[in-house]
Amino acid sequence: MSVRTATASTAVAALLGVCVTLPPTAQAQASKAGNPPVVYAHRGASAYAPENTLAAVDAADGLDIAWVENDVQLTKDGVLVVMHDTSLSRTTDVEEVFPGRAPWAVKDFTAAEVAKLDAGSWFGARFAGARVPTLTQYLHRVERNRQRLLLEIKSPEIYPGIEKETLRVLRAEGWLDRRHVRNRLVIQSFGAESVKTVHARRPDVVTGFLGTPAVADLPAYAAFTDQINPSYTTIGADYVAAVRKLKGAHGKPLRVNTWTVNDAAKAAEVAGLGVDGIITNNPDVVRDATR
Repeated sequence: MSVRTATASTAVAALLGVCVTLPPTAQAQASKAGNPPVVYAHRGASAYAPENTLAAVDAADGLDIAWVENDVQLTKDGVLVVMHDTSLSRTTDVEEVFPGRAPWAVKDFTAAEVAKLDAGSWFGARFAGARVPTLTQYLHRVERNRQRLLLEIKSPEIYPGIEKETLRVLRAEGWLDRRHVRNRLVIQSFGAESVKTVHARRPDVVTGFLGTPAVADLPAYAAFTDQINPSYTTIGADYVAAVRKLKGAHGKPLRVNTWTVNDAAKAAEVAGLGVDGIITNNPDVVRDATR
């Protein structure tokens, strides 16, 4: 919404006797940057449901958020599961179910063992019994909700071959067809080599690098990625502009999606830097502050 449109909307609301509170800074900044940034629900709408569960996907859908972000790792028997930490202990009851197996690393448990864990009770009693989904189960839910997916390959240095397996599952579930690749899928990682591997195997897939490379190094990243996705604490308007001056692997300006912004004031500030997207635990708050 432009400043002109916002002003007109406020005037109409006043005539109708409706009290409207608009974030003027956000409106002015969104106007400066063009379209408001795309909002990505971090690990699903993780402020409202246990992260990386199907409940978090549904929570994002209930807020009309089109994009969800998740993390994938490999179990001991090579099954991709959706989990952020390399240890299962923070977000499941693994210490109770499997005592004596510290540090409870994802890579040390089979998919069947992970499936036994409660991944919801830590967040709230009403989520008791929520499970750690496999990537296949997660894709089914995102597809059912007609959402889009920003998929992070987590700690690729721990999981040799995880890129190949991720692409295999995506292909098996129909997520590497033209419609999904063009409009509904981005694969990202903190590992530059992992992003390179995905790009080499599937040059058509949109990729993102998580981090804040030095400006001088950006051309090298642009050769294999489409997005530079940094923490909001590491960037300013000059950095965003420097990224967007370059064309990425698909010949389009590099995009910038920043993380993890959870309050309205910071969202408005970050939008003013000209970022293309904001990754957030509170997607409704960020959306309302920046549109």
